Amino acid sequence: MRVLGGTGIKVSPYCFGAMNFGAWANSDHDEAAAIINAALDAGINFVDTADVYSAGESEEIVGKAIKGRRDDVVLATKFHGKMGEDVNHQGASRRWIMHEVENSLRRLDTDYIDVYQIHRPDPDTDIEETLSALTDLVRAGKIRAFGSSTFPAELIVEAQWASQRRGFERLRTEQPPYSVLNRTIETAVLPTTQRYSMGVLVWSPLAMGWLAGKYRNGVDMSTGRAKIVPAMYDQALPANVRKAEAVEELAKIAADAGCSLTHLAMAFSIAHPGVTSAIIGPRTREQLDDLLAGADLVLDDETLDRIDEVVAPGTAINAEDSFYTPREVSEISLRRRPVATRSAA
Repeated sequence: MRVLGGTGIKVSPYCFGAMNFGAWANSDHDEAAAIINAALDAGINFVDTADVYSAGESEEIVGKAIKGRRDDVVLATKFHGKMGEDVNHQGASRRWIMHEVENSLRRLDTDYIDVYQIHRPDPDTDIEETLSALTDLVRAGKIRAFGSSTFPAELIVEAQWASQRRGFERLRTEQPPYSVLNRTIETAVLPTTQRYSMGVLVWSPLAMGWLAGKYRNGVDMSTGRAKIVPAMYDQALPANVRKAEAVEELAKIAADAGCSLTHLAMAFSIAHPGVTSAIIGPRTREQLDDLLAGADLVLDDETLDRIDEVVAPGTAINAEDSFYTPREVSEISLRRRPVATRSAA
């Protein structure tokens, strides 16, 4: 077990992620519950989901699965994503947080949430507004701690300073994407979370299937997730060609280390001292069993050095894999002055 930041809560190095349960993937509630309980029986005590996963169905499945053993589970969920047609049924406003936490508590069939996370930054809401609402939920006993997900380092620092300045409870966790193929959080996010004693539960340690061996040279990369996010798989893009080449190099390193590519990827994801837990998202019992089989693998320095040669520390082969682009970059109107106000050359 590892301590989740400064909370004192002890969690397993693997966190069970329930995104694949519900209409998005496996909609068999009984099978999903059996998989979750198999993970708990194997020693995992950390479960993560989100309201937006299959429009709340994932939370319902988790609630059913852990009934009777709730006190032994560190339960995390998230809010922010669009949960209806109403324009205010999303985001990180006090109005939405106070409404949606009740929905999550009902779906999870619990009186409290251990870690309540802001699923993505909300540029429309003052961070103090969000922190104030979350602090009230902690003091009301509805959540034990709260954190962020996919926040850049500067927003984490802003939130920490706001909490100190206003006397709010502070972000205790961060949930960023992290894998051998996407190591960008090593540059600023992980040093920042370490500085503020935050727990870190990383998602997509298998790089959206790339490090599970699903996408290899000669394999059709136009199906499955590739249909949803083609920029991460399209072999017409040089970054994805390089990614495929890197996977082949990593497979050789795994073979030399006497393990599978999947086990290599998972062991890498929890080797960094700033990482508390890595989220696994098995859809089937077979996938869970495979992941658990590599749970005790520890990579030696020689293997980690070889991985560094394939993907340099702090870098990502494809920038799309970072999953967050600030609005100031993505929206043209925020990075160009109106034509009428531009000075003549």
